[in-house]
Amino acid sequence: PVIDDNRVWTCGKGVYAEPVAEHALGLALAGMRNIADYGRATQWTGPVGRNLLGATVTIVGGGGITESLIRLLLPFQCTITVVRRNVEHIDGADTVVGQENLVDALVGADVVFLALSLTADTQGLIGRPELEVMEPHAWIVNVARGGHIVTDDLVWALENNIIGGAALDVTDPEPLPPSHPLWSLPNCIITPHVGNTPEMAIPLLSARIQENVRRYMRDEELIGLVDVRHGY
Repeated sequence: PVIDDNRVWTCGKGVYAEPVAEHALGLALAGMRNIADYGRATQWTGPVGRNLLGATVTIVGGGGITESLIRLLLPFQCTITVVRRNVEHIDGADTVVGQENLVDALVGADVVFLALSLTADTQGLIGRPELEVMEPHAWIVNVARGGHIVTDDLVWALENNIIGGAALDVTDPEPLPPSHPLWSLPNCIITPHVGNTPEMAIPLLSARIQENVRRYMRDEELIGLVDVRHGY
């Protein structure tokens, strides 16, 4: 394949981190505070919801979105565990563990964020066994790729109240068919892959390209280098 040759490859990883992290935070708050359900209500209802303040948070993925999300979570005084391929320190995280410890990191979490690349190793990362160990009030927020979650298993978990809910900016399949059961579940929030809209993305990507051209002309290391071996 072309990507396996000796050329240096760059991509847009990290360039959209801040808007996507902002969207992830919004989805978490909407789910935990029952905002979406209140918004659909046609009559006055009783109080439902949990605090993000002081919550136990697990973030799966160790890239730019995770770093930006941790910064946004700092005022909420959360206890944050990061699950990533390389067990290296991330500023603001209380604990960093490898992917082999994913199940342990899901236990006790109030909210789980998915913010990782989709590879052969992460396809179907969250299925029935992982959902079963989560707290019955926990929300899972996916701003990565729909393929990280086994959709049929997620539908089962939501229908049977195994977890508190799911807030999804990405789905599998995508676009999600109008007849899909996820649309009608009261404990599921769906946005149509809008974590970074063109209005947000174009200025950020333009700035990245300009910076990389400047670095290339000065024989400096480029930003967003692709790890060909791992595929991202």
